[in-house]
Amino acid sequence: MQWTKVLGLGLGAAALLGLGIILGHFAIPKKANSPAPQDLDLAILETVMGQLDAHRIRENLRELSREPHLASSPRDEDLVQLLLQRWKDPGSGLDSAEASTYEVLLSFPSQEQPNVVDVVGPTGDIIHSCHRTEENVTGEQGGPDVVQPYAAYAPSGTPQGLLVYANQGAEEDFKELQTQGIKLEGTIALTRYGGVGRGAKAVNAAKHGVAGVLVYTDPADINDGLSSPNETFPNSWYLPPSGVERGSYYEYFGDPLTPYLPAVPSSFRVDLANVSGFPPIPTQPIGFQDARDLLCNLNGTLAPATWQGALGCRYRLGPGFRPDGDFPADSQVSVSVYNRLELRNSSNVLGIIRGAVEPGEPSSCCLHPRPLLCSGCCCPHLALPLPPPSPAPPAHLSLSSGSLPLFLWPDRYVLYGNHRDSWVHGAVDPSSGTAVLLELSRVLGTLLKKGTWRPRRSIVFASWGAEEFGLIGSTEFTEEFFNKLQERTVAYINVDISVFANATLRVQGTPPVQSVVFSATKEIRSPGPGDLSIYDNWIRYFNRSSPVYGLVPSLGSLGAGSDYAPFIHFLGISSMDIAYTYDRSKTSARIYPTYHTAFDTFDYMDKFLDPGFSSHQAVARTAGSVILRLSDSFFLPLKVSDYSETLRSFLQAAEQDLGALLEQHSISLGPLVTAVEKFEAEASALGQRISTLQKGSPDPLQVRMLNDQLMLLERTFLNPRAFPEERYYSHVLWAPRTGSVATFPGLSNACSRARDTASGSEAWAEVQRQLSIVVTALEGAAATLRPVADL
Repeated sequence: MQWTKVLGLGLGAAALLGLGIILGHFAIPKKANSPAPQDLDLAILETVMGQLDAHRIRENLRELSREPHLASSPRDEDLVQLLLQRWKDPGSGLDSAEASTYEVLLSFPSQEQPNVVDVVGPTGDIIHSCHRTEENVTGEQGGPDVVQPYAAYAPSGTPQGLLVYANQGAEEDFKELQTQGIKLEGTIALTRYGGVGRGAKAVNAAKHGVAGVLVYTDPADINDGLSSPNETFPNSWYLPPSGVERGSYYEYFGDPLTPYLPAVPSSFRVDLANVSGFPPIPTQPIGFQDARDLLCNLNGTLAPATWQGALGCRYRLGPGFRPDGDFPADSQVSVSVYNRLELRNSSNVLGIIRGAVEPGEPSSCCLHPRPLLCSGCCCPHLALPLPPPSPAPPAHLSLSSGSLPLFLWPDRYVLYGNHRDSWVHGAVDPSSGTAVLLELSRVLGTLLKKGTWRPRRSIVFASWGAEEFGLIGSTEFTEEFFNKLQERTVAYINVDISVFANATLRVQGTPPVQSVVFSATKEIRSPGPGDLSIYDNWIRYFNRSSPVYGLVPSLGSLGAGSDYAPFIHFLGISSMDIAYTYDRSKTSARIYPTYHTAFDTFDYMDKFLDPGFSSHQAVARTAGSVILRLSDSFFLPLKVSDYSETLRSFLQAAEQDLGALLEQHSISLGPLVTAVEKFEAEASALGQRISTLQKGSPDPLQVRMLNDQLMLLERTFLNPRAFPEERYYSHVLWAPRTGSVATFPGLSNACSRARDTASGSEAWAEVQRQLSIVVTALEGAAATLRPVADL
């Protein structure tokens, strides 16, 4: 047995020697000229900016908008395959690409029984019918795949009654009708888009006994008052008289049957009878030429001046038609809706570029017995030079590959998303965004395949399904991967409509993303004549005065209009939405005029919105620069101190507009003042620590800790119990605000409801609860920004 002892001693000595080498390595001071960790490569950034091609984006858009691609339609599935093909291309593809499918509840009009709106005479005969389809002015509006205009999720039914005009269908609009002595029970309400959400019009109407709702787009709101055919598309960018805005009338977002759960086979589904959020009464959109026939024949009191529009007549309230008009005075309007609900498969497509440097556990990478599996991620804390980019990961590598070792999947993600489905051809919405997505992923994929670049952090490109029905694809994704995304996502970049028009950039986002967008846009030339940067052009159209920076471009806040909503409101991920838009001083249009109609075509974009596609290229460059800065920068370029301005403005509004009222009810804003001051101090201190580290050669583990603080700050503002009446909204700074005071939404809303109630009421208790929620969130945010060892 002596040989076993010798062998044992030999192995033990070898193990000690190996341990000594490792310990000795860590004990040896690093030379000052050690290679720096991977950081943003300005040469790569310049290469990407130069390779993003406007002509390629144009050709992408031509293909994407060639046919209608309603969610779950055959053409929608064809585009899923197109994305997979592009992202798996051997020359310009990504590391991996996959499609995931959810079974979701969608709403469609009946092909056998089209929805109809008629004027019915006293004897029951139909004396006038509204158009069922839009006029086929370019040959693209009459195809078999063009879905009839309808209100998605509106219930079927055939109400009939006297017509009333209810302006934008807001609660106060119906109250105004009642104040005018109009009995609303059993009537049909004609409303116009704007003011409140689509579904809210039907909800508000039903509260007052209205039997059915019609919705139209007034030329005053979208066409700058122009309405004749020779003034509209295809002769200009304005909406033709027959144009009808389709849309979802569902109140919430996500699959209606699986709230808070992914729509996969194993998930519980709500019984259809118990689903909430659908319009309670039949609803149908119509074109403004049909609205003119109805509204210009109405009887009754003259509508208020603010309710007037541009249909060429003076709007009256009704009920019923005037005796000297085109219809008999006692004629009624019949609304026949035959929508049906269907379970359909809808797909998301993910394209992944695996990061090179940031594994979850660096030590597991370095000490793993098969370090080649690390594919170049070893070892950031040793500041070793990055080896040549690794080959593509295994085909099964995906966001859902929970069984893979963590070091095979660098665990910080930069997400970039755009939805794929449209109501008809959808050249503007959403294919302008998809065209940019494909070009940006092509350029980055080409660099990846050539072996000249791999990002520090993983980049995930996403094409969401069924967004038009209520942000369904993105919401199901966030539900399925809730924990992983919350723990690992650095930021979410959304490009839905990339070009509304070609005047200026428009960005919406949370305060920490402001600095990275500003840095990107200062380095990119603006389209058009002159030598302005996108930043300098942007500040001409949208600006604000900052107490810290002076005059800067203004970022809009994020509501729930696109796929960023579940990321910011549900997951608390720093998010942004990027687009080019129009000069608001030159048009009163609330959005581009052919929005959600059959006139949103390639030629419409090519001729009127962005000839030459230079604005598409500008969006691609802006988004591309932001992606590279977020994925490659050693320190995350998220500036949390920029939240201080928002919090300070919210606090000042509360003090000025609510302070006296709260004091009357013995509620003090003192704790809120202290919490805001704590946050400001900690945000400033964190910024100073980062600045100090940037001047030296920091330990990458220190940087990792600081980056986590930057990444996780947004999560500290989540409270899932803050707004029980809302669904998915848990961000205490950006939840919907119904109160008039521009302060913390929960506090503003609660004060609005409590204002006319007595002290000690439940309403005032809710005010105190909302104040406590905000204070706790701010204190938690400040604690997150303190040094990690400082509890």
